[in-house]
Amino acid sequence: MKIVVAGGTGFAGCPVVRRLAQDGHDLLVLSRTLPRSEASASIRFALWDAKTPGPWVACLEGAGAVVNLTGEPIAARRWTALQKQKILSSRVDSTRALVRAIGQLRAKPPLLINASGLGYYGDTGGVPVTESQGRGSGFLADVCGAWEQEALEARATGVRVVLLRLGMVLARDGGALRKMIPPFVFFAGGPLGSGRQWMSWIERSEMAGVIRFVIERAELEGPVNVCAPGAVTMAQFSAVLGKVMDRPSWLKVPESALRLLLGEMATVLLTGQRAVPEKLERAGYRFRHPELEPALRAMLCEGAS
Repeated sequence: MKIVVAGGTGFAGCPVVRRLAQDGHDLLVLSRTLPRSEASASIRFALWDAKTPGPWVACLEGAGAVVNLTGEPIAARRWTALQKQKILSSRVDSTRALVRAIGQLRAKPPLLINASGLGYYGDTGGVPVTESQGRGSGFLADVCGAWEQEALEARATGVRVVLLRLGMVLARDGGALRKMIPPFVFFAGGPLGSGRQWMSWIERSEMAGVIRFVIERAELEGPVNVCAPGAVTMAQFSAVLGKVMDRPSWLKVPESALRLLLGEMATVLLTGQRAVPEKLERAGYRFRHPELEPALRAMLCEGAS
């Protein structure tokens, strides 16, 4: 099958592209810059600006699925007004461009898989939330709501739309986990804030398995919580990380210090969701590591990515 992946050169996208290519699919990656390597018989690249139509539109013709993982990293830098606009527009503009391009095609892809986030639910405390939960409040909830609405416009053209509400994506070489590891290395690791906030997570290597599953299961549509069943609190996460690294987890970072250092962006670390992957489990998806400790051991001790 021909699969088009937008955002396939980033932290989350690269392993997805590799895994789908290994499964025998032909991958066309839309990227704002062409990489110098990694092109192969089954992985090709095309330029796009993630905003406007161009020659890349023809690449979507006849695809079996389009996967959109494009977006400015949430925690790349402090949330100034300009940065918040970048976070929003990078998601909304790219999704709008893809949906409009799909509408122009004669041989439309039957499936659009569009990234979103558990931030859609806002801060839910310790209450378990499934895909039936409504949108919460806050900046990330607003971003996810606007992002998803753009993707759902593709339904009008007869396309099945799946919204991947991603939990915290974990891998040893990037994302949040990479930033958490150094303090533990120097025996200064510990929970952030109160430690009571919930963390719903997903192994980066699991994402490709979920996407492959979604492609194969036509009954899946709309929002899908992409997180392991074993959600934990921040305190539990820190304790497990310390155990896996054979380090203590004792040095708390006060909420006041995080807010002073990060400003509004600190809400990403100080709030969370106890999400349940109800749709995936009902459809029969089997997580490789449903609990945190085996997942961290696989990433940090066995070399999984």
